[in-house]
Amino acid sequence: MEITDIRIKKVTGESKMKAVASVTFDNAFAVHDVKVIEGPEKLFVAMPSRRTPDGEYRDIAHPINSDMRAVLESRVLAAYDAIEDEPEITEEA
Repeated sequence: MEITDIRIKKVTGESKMKAVASVTFDNAFAVHDVKVIEGPEKLFVAMPSRRTPDGEYRDIAHPINSDMRAVLESRVLAAYDAIEDEPEITEEA
């Protein structure tokens, strides 16, 4: 499986969420709402999730092995770094 497109929208505001990405695989399957989050030591990628009735969040889509997670995270963060001059979207509360 190959990542064939990544689209990043930066987020403004005081939140730790810095951007939202859409990732396309094999020009055939897209995953939206992949988040770029500012962690305590570095940026990381969080997969799209949904809140469960008990208040926890569960991923809707996610890599099933560490190799794919590493590839996805490195490609999304590289795309994020490459768009420093792009317009930002404002985060809604």
